[in-house]
This record gives sequence, C-alpha cells and structure tokens, in this order.
Amino acid sequence: MAFDKFWAWFHRMGSPKWFYEISGRWIPWFATATIVLLTVGAVWSLAFAPQDYQQGNSFRIIYIHVPAAILAQSIFFSMALCGAIGLIWKMKVADMVAKSCAPIGASMTFIALFTGAVWGKPTWGAWWVWDARLTSMLILLFLYFGVIALQSAFDSKQSAARASAILSLVGVVNIPIIKYSVEWWNTLHQPATFKLTEKPAMPMEMWLPLLIMVIGFYCFFATVLMMRTRNEILEREKRTQWVQGLLSK
Repeated sequence: MAFDKFWAWFHRMGSPKWFYEISGRWIPWFATATIVLLTVGAVWSLAFAPQDYQQGNSFRIIYIHVPAAILAQSIFFSMALCGAIGLIWKMKVADMVAKSCAPIGASMTFIALFTGAVWGKPTWGAWWVWDARLTSMLILLFLYFGVIALQSAFDSKQSAARASAILSLVGVVNIPIIKYSVEWWNTLHQPATFKLTEKPAMPMEMWLPLLIMVIGFYCFFATVLMMRTRNEILEREKRTQWVQGLLSK
C-alpha cells in the first residue's frame, strides 16, 4: 500500500502543472528556513564558535567550504538521478530539474574550490596543489560545465536532455572518488570534518553551527532549484492552456 502511494506521488511529480503548483507552496517555507538557518549558522560560526587550537580563526572558512563541497556533490548526484529518470520514464519534469541543477551545482563547486584555496594558503602555504581531493573537485567543475554546454548545444530539448543525462551518469563515478580520495591516496586534504556514523572530533560548539550551515545550504538549494524549475516549466509549457491562463492573469 505504501509503495502504491509512493508510485502515485512519483507519477504526479512528473506532471509539470502539478509540480508548478506544489512547488509554489513549498518555496516560502524553504526560503524562510534558508534565511533563518544561514543567519543563525553564520552568526554562531563567525562570532561565537571558539578558535581552532592549531589554525586559529582561519578555520572558520569551513563553515562555507564544507557545506558548499557537500552540496556540490549532492547536486551532481541528484542531477544524474533526474537524468536517469528522464531517460527511463521520459518524465519532462525530471529533465527540467536536471537542467536547473547544473548552474547551482557549478556555483557550489566553484565556491568550494575558491574557499579551499583561501584556506589552503595559510594552512599549506599554497593556493593550489594537485591533491587528489582538489583535482577530483576540479574535474567535477568541468563535468558541470560539460553538462551546461550540452544543454545548450542542441536545438531539440529532448536531445539536449538525453546527452546531458548520459554525461551526468558517466560523471557520477567521480563522486565516490571525491569522497574517498583522502582514504585511498596520501593527500594533504584532511579527512571529513564530521560523519553521520561517527562522533564528531570537534566540540559541539564548533560542529553544531557547521551542521546548521549545511542544512541551510540544502534549503537554499531546494529554494533556488524550485524557482529555476518553475521558470523552465513556464518556458517549455508556454503553449499549454494552463500556462497561458497563468500568464493572462
């Protein structure tokens, strides 16, 4: 019974009209959560979290770097998943969501690389090193650029969606490489700051604002993704009666 309900919900999500309507109700809630979480997390992390005993105040860059890096990987995986759904079940909304993911993911990857460079200068004495984690993150940025380029390279929306979905599915192999690179190779990059399966090495007053920032970044992603997808729906469905009815109001 539960599976039947999920399957019905899954098919409803494939309807552009239904997705447009339900996302319009969700956006204010996610936007509010984004503002609250990022405000609380930023103030706590910058003003009240204690200094690191080795890195001093320079460690505070992790409150931007870590959420951006986590989100960059999650978005690519989500984009590949939507691409697979679009290829298998031919859901137009999945293709639209995948297209909307790419610029957000590329932005998060750039932020992760930039903040990592800012953190690496005082820590390693260099802005950039060809470390396994850094190199695989740079590859992720190029994969995002490749997906964005493919989405614009075809006149046919279906062909563009198919090509970018295939690249996403091929490129998703890079995600476990990013995640486990610090364990598989001898790298300068430190291991994961915290894991869900292990007790954090940092004291609570340091990792709790980081957790708040991570959740805030996810809420930000959800908000922007729904807004971008709604715009994409209006563009692709502009000749349908329900969109023309919306535009005429």
